[in-house]
Amino acid sequence: MDVTTFATMAEIRLPSLPTLQAAVEFWWTAIPRRSGQARAACVMEPLWRPLRQRCKKSLAARGGRSWTQVAGCGAGKSTAILAKTNLSVRASYRGGRVRLLLNTLTPTRESPIDVKPFSVRLNLHGDLDFFLGSKAGRRRLERSLSEKTSVKDVIESCGVPHPEVDLILVNGMPVDFDYGVMSDAEIELYPPGIGHPHLKEKRLQITTISQFVADGHLGKLTRNLRLLGFDVAYDSQAQDRQLLALMEHENRALLTRDRRLLMYAIVKTGYYPRSQNADEQTTEVIRRFDLLGLIDPFTRCLRCNAPLQCVAKADIMEKLEPLTKIYYEQFRRCTGCRQIYWAGSHFTKLQKRLEQIRTNFGS
Repeated sequence: MDVTTFATMAEIRLPSLPTLQAAVEFWWTAIPRRSGQARAACVMEPLWRPLRQRCKKSLAARGGRSWTQVAGCGAGKSTAILAKTNLSVRASYRGGRVRLLLNTLTPTRESPIDVKPFSVRLNLHGDLDFFLGSKAGRRRLERSLSEKTSVKDVIESCGVPHPEVDLILVNGMPVDFDYGVMSDAEIELYPPGIGHPHLKEKRLQITTISQFVADGHLGKLTRNLRLLGFDVAYDSQAQDRQLLALMEHENRALLTRDRRLLMYAIVKTGYYPRSQNADEQTTEVIRRFDLLGLIDPFTRCLRCNAPLQCVAKADIMEKLEPLTKIYYEQFRRCTGCRQIYWAGSHFTKLQKRLEQIRTNFGS
């Protein structure tokens, strides 16, 4: 890249040092400090006027109308370099004169880099074709790209959230979500629980986790999971940023039917329930995170999610209804909101729901 350097010739006469010193002394002695700036300006004007004067040649050069190649300039004792985003000035003075102003113009154009378009073919295994919507049933997709792209972005451009993908093979080699695709490639995508057994160490998702945060549309699923003894944080009014912050801070898995929310890079573990039925969703979550052996019913508050603990009847007698005092002896109390639980009529309904969930899982 050629750099053309231009210079302008300009000469400015500066007052000598003794003259400036005399002017300063006069200003301090002749003008009281309480005097306004207007009087000071009147006194100093004759001294500073030469500094503001420019010859026609200098003004023409400053306006860009008169340029002289550097080779034709003098020794270059004063230099000023002006670039697009950087301004540095280096000047030396001899005899109170500024002899040279030098502008160096450096082109900042970027040469375009030609990228040869390439294609990637994605093969979806398991139930990942669910995310293709109307295209469900199609397990093979093709995308055309013109620049290096992370495999995560390639996958999510097809509508598949990255937490739903447990194993990625690019041309037969296992990779992670940061892998950059830059040429023709064959990509195999596997959900959790499906894939090559000998590539277990290359899996990208956590197999078992029992702490969750659910978005506001999954209230019934939340109640079911708490009934089974699982820790599920839930706030029907929570915003996306609050869900993500809680998920990260407490290392919880995110449960949501908001596909866009699952695609945030901060989400490490999450699940998108396929069904809209709460009992079927519960079965899906148990299966996805291998929770069957961790079920511990009636140990967690359905209201606030805090653990329950056994409490003596005598300690809560004043809070019980008359018939409850007569017919029930065993009680549990929430360690958070202090709600009291016992095996009343609602207990039979909860047992039936629990059996239905177990039946669905068995089927």
